[in-house]
Amino acid sequence: MTLNIGHIRYANCTPIFTALAAHFDCSGYRFVPGVPAHLNALLRSGGIDLSPSSSIEYASAHEQYCLFPELSISAIGPVKSVLLFSRVPIERLDGATVGLSAESDTSVNLLKVLLARKYGLTTSYERTQSPLTMALQQYPAVLLIGDAALKGAQLVGDWRVYDLGELWHEFTGLPFVFALWIVRRDTVREKRAELVALGRDLVAAKKLAYASYAEIAAGCSENAWLSAAELVDYWQTISYELTPAHLEGARSFFRHAFELGLIPSQPELVFLEELAG
Repeated sequence: MTLNIGHIRYANCTPIFTALAAHFDCSGYRFVPGVPAHLNALLRSGGIDLSPSSSIEYASAHEQYCLFPELSISAIGPVKSVLLFSRVPIERLDGATVGLSAESDTSVNLLKVLLARKYGLTTSYERTQSPLTMALQQYPAVLLIGDAALKGAQLVGDWRVYDLGELWHEFTGLPFVFALWIVRRDTVREKRAELVALGRDLVAAKKLAYASYAEIAAGCSENAWLSAAELVDYWQTISYELTPAHLEGARSFFRHAFELGLIPSQPELVFLEELAG
């Protein structure tokens, strides 16, 4: 049976998907591209079976989901691709309206947690699809994620840049889990053997990717706008693990998000192997 897999077309996902395609039989997989917010909606509706999706999506509908172990897209400090561009010091955003990327869910809620809990600010938010320089004419600060954030960081402008991974680590001392490999529970009932095999291959692909960043960087489309050295540096910044510290970081984020009314409940982290057949 075919597994329908969400594929975030951001540079942070390139190593594992490249290694998976290069070293494993993917004939039973259909890859569905999209930005995080789009893939979250597909996952929720059953349009795809699994995806490396926003951790806040897991929290928002965890009764429908379980997780692959040993896999995430996280940061232990700076992440380089979740950035708040601000015309004023972050402490001066109290009462302001902040512009938000239309592509993200987790990073938006991370920003809300940080501004409320780390800085004690009261802010409002609006989604925007305007380019960075135009958005910063309308808002005092704008959140970008993924490739848009990496490209924004290359621009020279009269603004400050805050890395949300770094701010979270300053605040908690913990990793921040931006994405988890989320699986629909109804898919587990229908395609358990295929999921177990994929989970095993993904962990192996992660390890192969670690050893071949330079080779992947030389052949990927992102090297049209980031040098191979910059790509390798970026991938070495990302943590693809899911250790006890990562899980503690995720639970801390979920607790803050719940207390701020951003999610309906604090979810248990349930893994594929814990679900009955």
